Amino acid sequence: MSQVLPAVPLTLEGAAVLHQMMRVKWSAWRALPEKEKQEIVGEAAGALGDGRSSAPYAMLGHKCDLMLIHFRKDFEELAAAQMAVSRLRLSEFLEPVNSYVSVVELGLYESSGKTYASLAERGVTPHSEEWNAGVEEVLQRQREAMAPRLFPDIPPARYVCFYPMDRKRGEHKNWYMEPMADRARMMHEHGLVGRRYGGQVRQIITGSIGFDDWEWGVDLFAGDSLVFKKLIYEMRFDEVSAVYAAFGAFFVGLRFAARDLGMFLGGKYRCGGWGDRAPATATSGVTNPPGL
Repeated sequence: MSQVLPAVPLTLEGAAVLHQMMRVKWSAWRALPEKEKQEIVGEAAGALGDGRSSAPYAMLGHKCDLMLIHFRKDFEELAAAQMAVSRLRLSEFLEPVNSYVSVVELGLYESSGKTYASLAERGVTPHSEEWNAGVEEVLQRQREAMAPRLFPDIPPARYVCFYPMDRKRGEHKNWYMEPMADRARMMHEHGLVGRRYGGQVRQIITGSIGFDDWEWGVDLFAGDSLVFKKLIYEMRFDEVSAVYAAFGAFFVGLRFAARDLGMFLGGKYRCGGWGDRAPATATSGVTNPPGL
């Protein structure tokens, strides 16, 4: 009698991620003396650091004015970053309007199928001690190989697009009731579309089941904002998106260096960016700037 293999695909988890969306209390900010503004900006810019693990974005539209993205090693460090922001004098002039908590996630549909099948062929009972040890061995190898992707720096690209999403689980279409092989096939086809945009956009998927109101968060980073529209539009035509995906609100913004926070708050944007200065180039690995 054949064994019933687990329906849940294996995943790898990495950096803890927090998105903070805020409105600026413009009237209160403009009323401050210039010297006090400079002091507040200097404190906040120093706390944000070099942009590798915390980065500010000027947001488009009415949803928020400013978004801060934080990448940290774990939730303890993420909580410390959140508290550090709340202690800044600048926080008195920021109104939180949204947030998103998640962890970097890499799905292993292909490896899951192969691992489960291999263990079953050896007669190992699912979820037994031997089974769990075999699965953990595979996961550990993958963690080591994927470490740079699990714990990345925030990409230094000019534009960001963030949105949350779910897989449908309604009466007629339920992703979680589809066979593992079918889900793996659809995810493979979905991934092929993304790979065609690999040189134009950096995509970081985060898992948020149990952490926030949606199941995943998606961050897209690119030097050309139009690539967001083209990529997401093309993906709407593949089966996994067209049939099983549900999307939340989209947040689109422009990155600026922490040192240009004063220019952002002063409304001094000009073509090419705040001060025509790009954010510091990022290298791999999550690090904490002083104060955050």
